[in-house]
Amino acid sequence: MPTPHDAITVTRLTWTDHVLEEVETPRGRLRITLGLGSGLTRRAGDPAGVVWAIGDRGPNIKVGPAVDDYGLTHLVGLSGLDGAKIMPRPRIGPMLAQLRVEGDVVTCLQVLPLRDTAGATFSGLPIPGGDAAMEPTFDLSGAALGDHLAGADTEAVAALADGSFRVADEYGPSILKVGPDGVVLARWVPAGQETALAGAAYAVIGVLPALAARRRLNRGFEALALSPDERRLHVILQSPLAPEDEDGDEGDADAVGHARLWTLDAETGATIAEHLYPFDPPESFRRDLEAGPVGPEDLKISEAVSIGDDQLLVLERISRTSKLYRVALAERLLTKTLVLSTDDWPWIDADLEGVTLLSDRELLLCNDNDFGIEGRETVFFRVTFPEPLGDMASAADGRPSGG
Repeated sequence: MPTPHDAITVTRLTWTDHVLEEVETPRGRLRITLGLGSGLTRRAGDPAGVVWAIGDRGPNIKVGPAVDDYGLTHLVGLSGLDGAKIMPRPRIGPMLAQLRVEGDVVTCLQVLPLRDTAGATFSGLPIPGGDAAMEPTFDLSGAALGDHLAGADTEAVAALADGSFRVADEYGPSILKVGPDGVVLARWVPAGQETALAGAAYAVIGVLPALAARRRLNRGFEALALSPDERRLHVILQSPLAPEDEDGDEGDADAVGHARLWTLDAETGATIAEHLYPFDPPESFRRDLEAGPVGPEDLKISEAVSIGDDQLLVLERISRTSKLYRVALAERLLTKTLVLSTDDWPWIDADLEGVTLLSDRELLLCNDNDFGIEGRETVFFRVTFPEPLGDMASAADGRPSGG
């Protein structure tokens, strides 16, 4: 049964966003801050309170707000392009950040921009293929930026005890094998997609299920969790697959309304198992429903946390309402148990994307501030439960992994 509301403690932590750059526009300064709320993780053996975070592709803004909020009227001609994004500083791309939670304060210890093996910094530009055409990107002058072999829209991270990372990317979708220094050594992509990245300064391995290539635009890999023994990696698509035909047939009747969850070999990327995660009805996300109409297309998975052998916490949300569910990876069609709904805590911010364990009964939550482009601030919350969240016996000594 769900934990009683009055047995859970939620504490907002102190954090100050780091300003990366301020860009002058006709209507004031466009402030770009460090983005790190897309994913959180703990590394086995790290000191208590030390976590790793990752931001997404980098600062970007839709054409409408660029014109209306910042007075960039010369961009109005791009408003007719579906999916068009403005990247005010394309050189600011995906990066890892090491954080420390001490008492009620969160501080940043270091930042690691992702780089390829030739030393080039990763950007948030789309990789060659469909995304470059369906979500075209432009700089502040309106010039097309094109695609980039070292492009990624990073959304989740797992930190291994050997110092390396696995990073989930929405574009491929793909998973990046990253060294302790932030260098991307390899990229796992869906089988058959390798040629699109020919010439990249990292290994490209078509080892992921070919089905993953049918993810919806901007709805790729969003959640990543490492098993306690670090041998398995659990990865979840943000949304159900795009339909194969106009009738909406995914080719698998059981999969409609479910997100695909694959368990992979953490070293090779080989598929071990597949599961289907069922979404709640969209109208059950109360705060989102109160704000306006909601539908199945609004549902998304944003994070996963390992809490035991084949046990996960999964973050399911729309925007204002987020729910945390406990699932056991026992059957292909998963069943889930509600652990927390932010409808019970209306002061918890919208757009939660990062979750990790601080101890066996404490979670750290974080929102995605989108690099502060629209004035949004990063907010952290510590959630304390009366009982352990899973059976990970080593969780209290700094060994929680994944998520």
